Amino acid sequence: MKFLVVDDSPTMRRIVVNSLKRIGYSDIVEAGNGEEGLEVLDASVEFVITDWNMPVMGGLDMVRAIRSSPDTSSLPILMVTTRSVRDDIVQAAQAGVNNYVVKPFTPQVLKEKIESVLEKVKGAA
Repeated sequence: MKFLVVDDSPTMRRIVVNSLKRIGYSDIVEAGNGEEGLEVLDASVEFVITDWNMPVMGGLDMVRAIRSSPDTSSLPILMVTTRSVRDDIVQAAQAGVNNYVVKPFTPQVLKEKIESVLEKVKGAA
């Protein structure tokens, strides 16, 4: 399974990538903001993990763009962010995020959230 990890912090991207590798995923592309994420998003990407707050194009705008395209509208998306207020989580869900992880997190939490999203997507298909 190929992942796209989008975060403006190189350190945070490294943490997410290393966590993915620890739980068994190694096919990963990275981007520093939503605009870059959309540029590298192709048919081989099967799962998107994105931050919320980023320059140029934030995570929510990128999620909306992904959801608006017929080719990517059902792509699983996990938001990993520091924003933990209930209204933010609701806003992310309304934009089309499948699940939500609040930083900091452990590889195990990331694994559980990814598996949860994949189960829901598989169940909806």
